[in-house]
Amino acid sequence: QVRLVESGGGLVQAGGSLRLSCAASGRSFSRYAMGWFRQAPGKEREFVAGISWSGSSTYYADSGKGRFTISRDIPKNTVDLQMNTLKPEDTAVYYCAAAYSPYDVVRRNGMDYWGKGTLVTVSS
Repeated sequence: QVRLVESGGGLVQAGGSLRLSCAASGRSFSRYAMGWFRQAPGKEREFVAGISWSGSSTYYADSGKGRFTISRDIPKNTVDLQMNTLKPEDTAVYYCAAAYSPYDVVRRNGMDYWGKGTLVTVSS
C-alpha cells in the first residue's frame, strides 16, 4: 500500500520558518516526481513546489520563489519543503504528492498519490 505521510506543520509567526517533510512508503519512488501543494480555506488546491525524480530539477510557484526550497532524499524516500519568511497568506493545508514520470522532469499536475496533509498556520 502506497503511503505519503506529511509532518512538520504547525503554528508560526509571520517571518518565521517551518520545514515540512513527506515520507513515502509502499513502493519505490525512484521514477516518481514529487511535489508539494496547498489548499487554503475557501480556495482550490494549488501547486507550491516540485522536484524531479533525480532531484536535478525543481520548480516553484511564484508565491514561494525565493522563500521555499524543495529537496529529496532518494534512498530514504523523503521529500522536504523548507519554508522561510512565512506570511499569513501561506496559511493552508500542505499536501505531498507523487507522480510517475518516464522523464526526469517536474510534475505540477496529474499526481498519482497524495498524502493527507499537514496544517500550516502563520499568524500576523
